[in-house]
Amino acid sequence: MEEQVAPNMSPQQFTIGQVGEHAVIAAVRAAAPSARNGDDAAVLSMTTPNARYVATTDMLVENRHFNLDWSTPEEVGAKAAVQNFADVEAMGARATSLLLGISAPLNTPLDTIAGIARGLQSQCSQCAAEIVGGDVVRGESLVLSITAMGELGGPVKPLTLSGARVGDTVIASGPIGWSAAGLALLQHYGSRAAVPDQFQPLVDQHVSPEFHYGRGPVVRATGAGSLTDNSDGLVSDLRDIALASGVSIDIDSDTVAPNDLMLRAAELTDNDPWDWVFNGGEDHTLLGTTSGDAPTFFRAIGAVGKTSAEAVTVDGREPWLRGGWVSF
Repeated sequence: MEEQVAPNMSPQQFTIGQVGEHAVIAAVRAAAPSARNGDDAAVLSMTTPNARYVATTDMLVENRHFNLDWSTPEEVGAKAAVQNFADVEAMGARATSLLLGISAPLNTPLDTIAGIARGLQSQCSQCAAEIVGGDVVRGESLVLSITAMGELGGPVKPLTLSGARVGDTVIASGPIGWSAAGLALLQHYGSRAAVPDQFQPLVDQHVSPEFHYGRGPVVRATGAGSLTDNSDGLVSDLRDIALASGVSIDIDSDTVAPNDLMLRAAELTDNDPWDWVFNGGEDHTLLGTTSGDAPTFFRAIGAVGKTSAEAVTVDGREPWLRGGWVSF
C-alpha cells in the first residue's frame, strides 16, 4: 500500500512510496536526461570504426558498500559510476552508457534517488556517457545495480589481465590506499563532520573517488599489455594479473609508500598505513604493465618477472600484510 501525501509537502519531502514508480523514474530522468532513455530498451550506435562493445556490472548495497550517514546521495551515485566506468577503462575502452537498477524501501526519500541519479550524471558528463535506462523495484534495503557499457575502438587488442610479459614495467595512475584511509577515519571519528579538515582529501577519496577519464584508451594506444583497477587491493589486483599472465610481479615499496597525510591518519586511528596501501582498494587507480616507459600520467611501481612461488612480492620479499576485499 502506498503512503499518503501530506498537504503542503514540497517535492523534496516525498518518499518513493508516496509518489509511486512512474514519478521515481521521472525524477531519475530529470536528473540524468537522455533522449535514448524512455523506450522498452535503448538502441545504441557504434561511434568508432571497428569498435567492439565492452560491458560490466556491479551492485552496491547500503551499509556494506556505502553509508548515507557519511555520503550524500550524489556521492553514492558518483562512486557507483566510477567503479563501473573504471572497469570499462581498464579494458582500454571508452565509457558510453550506463543502466541503473534500484531496489529501495517505500520510505526512501524521492530526493535520495534523484541525488543518486545526479551523482551518476556528474560522472557521465565527464566522459560523454549517458544513463540510457534501468529499473526500480520495492525492496527491504537500498541496493543499486549498475551496468556500464563502452566502446573498444580500432583493431588493437583489449587490455586484459593476461597481457603481462616478463620484463614489463608495472605502472599505476592515481592514489593508492587513500580510500581505505578515509574509511578508517570515518569509522574512528563516527561522522564526517568530526574528521579534522586536514584529512578530508582521504575521506573524499573514499566517499567519491576521483577518476581521470580517458587514461585507459591512452595507455592502450601506447602498447601496454595489461590493465586493471585498484578495487580489491593493490596486492590482490596485481596478483590477478600475475596469475592470469603466468608471471610474477615485484612492487618497489618506495613508489607506493604512504604519504605524510596517511601516516598521520594511521597514527591517530591506530592503523598500519601499509595495510591501506596493500589491501585497501576502492581507489580505482589504474594498474597495469607495459614493455616501454610509463605513459603520461602513469608512474612505474614495479617490474614483471618469471613465475615464482609468490605471485606478488614487495622489494623481492613476500608481502608482510595480506588481505584485500572479498565479497564472501
